[in-house]
Amino acid sequence: MLLGRTSASLREDSMRISIIIPCLNEAQRIAETLQGLQPLRRRNHEIIVVDGGSEDTTAKVAKPLADVVIMSTAGRAVQLNTGATIAKGDVLLFLHADTCLPKDADKLIASALSNSGRQWGRFDTRLSGHGISFRIIERFMNIRSRLTSIATGDQALFVTRDLFITVGGFPEIALMEDIAVCRLLKRHGAPVCLAQRAITSSRRWEQRGVWRTVVLMWRLRIAYFFGADPQRLARLYQRV
Repeated sequence: MLLGRTSASLREDSMRISIIIPCLNEAQRIAETLQGLQPLRRRNHEIIVVDGGSEDTTAKVAKPLADVVIMSTAGRAVQLNTGATIAKGDVLLFLHADTCLPKDADKLIASALSNSGRQWGRFDTRLSGHGISFRIIERFMNIRSRLTSIATGDQALFVTRDLFITVGGFPEIALMEDIAVCRLLKRHGAPVCLAQRAITSSRRWEQRGVWRTVVLMWRLRIAYFFGADPQRLARLYQRV
C-alpha cells in the first residue's frame, strides 16, 4: 500500500521524487539514462529500476546507479505499478529506460506543482534523431498532448503519490497504459505541461521507418479510442 504526505502538504523545498524506470533487455542504454539522474540522486531523490526479466545484464548495469533494482513480471504497466508500491517519494515520475530528463528536472517539477496547485504533469519531448521529420513528429506530439491533456510514456509523466493512489495506478493492460492512466488523472484536473524537453530515443522510428511508425501509432490510438482490445493491439505493435 502506498503511504505518504498528501498533495496539500507538499512543499517545493522539501518535495522528494521517486523516479521509476521499467526496463527489459536495456543493458546498452540504461547506464546513460541512469548516469544523467545521478545529480538528482545526490539531492535525495530516489531511483527505482524495475526489470521485467531481462536476458542481458540490465540489472547488473543498473544496480550501482540506482537506489533499488527489483524484478517484476514483464509488462510496462505491471512494472510501473510494482515500482510505485515501494516508492518513498512524494511525487512519482515514470521514465522510459531510453529517455533522459532535462537539467534540474526535480526543481522544475517541484516549482510547477507548488505554484500551479496541480497534481500531475509531463515534459515536452524531443526525439534523439536528426532530420526535419523528427522535428515535425515531436512538435505534433507536444501540441497534441497540450490539446488533449494526454501524455505519452516518452514525456516523463509525473504525479503526486496521493493522486496516483486515488486513481488506482496504471491500468494493467498490454498497451496504451499511458493513455489509460491519463484519462483517469485528468478527471482530477489538467496536467502541468512543461516546455523543457525530455530527450527520448528515436530508435522505434528509425528501425521501423519514420512515417510507417507514425501511421501505425495513429492506427493503434484510434483503435484503442474505439474500444479495441489492448492485448490485440500489443500483438499488432510487436508484429510490425
